[in-house]
Amino acid sequence: MFLPLGIKDVIDIFLVAVFMYNVYRVMKMSGAFNLFLGVLSFMALWLIITQLLALPLIGSILDKLVGVGTIALVILFQDEIRRILVTIGSQRRWKSFSRIFTIRNEQRKDKPDVSAIILACLNMSRTKTGALIIIEEKMRLDSYMQTGEKINADIKTRLIENIFFKNSPLHDGAMIIANGRIDSAGCVLPISYSLDIPKELGLRHRAALGISQETDAKAIIVSEETGKISTACLGELQLDLTPESLKNFLYELRVES
Repeated sequence: MFLPLGIKDVIDIFLVAVFMYNVYRVMKMSGAFNLFLGVLSFMALWLIITQLLALPLIGSILDKLVGVGTIALVILFQDEIRRILVTIGSQRRWKSFSRIFTIRNEQRKDKPDVSAIILACLNMSRTKTGALIIIEEKMRLDSYMQTGEKINADIKTRLIENIFFKNSPLHDGAMIIANGRIDSAGCVLPISYSLDIPKELGLRHRAALGISQETDAKAIIVSEETGKISTACLGELQLDLTPESLKNFLYELRVES
């Protein structure tokens, strides 16, 4: 016989499902997914022993481990917890949620000038000019923009090249493009310490991967050593892109909602 299911129960199940899905996504993008599965297996074993089998001795030992383990989990998953909180606290996610209850009278977010970015990257690739370009998506990058110099300019090929020119004071940092404009340059980004990154790649690639793990931003890297163009998105690096692949990567920005 089925248990009665009220509206509160449905809401409860829905919220748990949404939370677990977001936790799964964050863990999948990080290198801690196997560790996360191990923790879930331990919790399942603990529930079976304490609730179903009711074994008092081993149950009391596991209870102590679970009590201490809460602090250990915060330490082990501190980066992943931070990403979940950043995702939940994203202003644009709340704005998207509010649109369900309001009339859609806002203008659509401006998209960047893709052709100017592509041409600048190809020119810098030929001259082996190192560059790191970040394109803001739904999650705001205000905290990272504040670490650099405010530009607030239209996207122009020559301007991008001048910013990353080797004698420019801003060439070592990241350029952030938001709302269809160059917002800031010389910005400092979080570094990824993933062991999956090839050792020959430098800090630009690690910074690009780091920002793509922390946010939903898209990153373009031009290697100063080889001139090769790479991209980072959702915690994944794509190395040595062709001009056509870069074009496809950037034009996805125009079709996403």
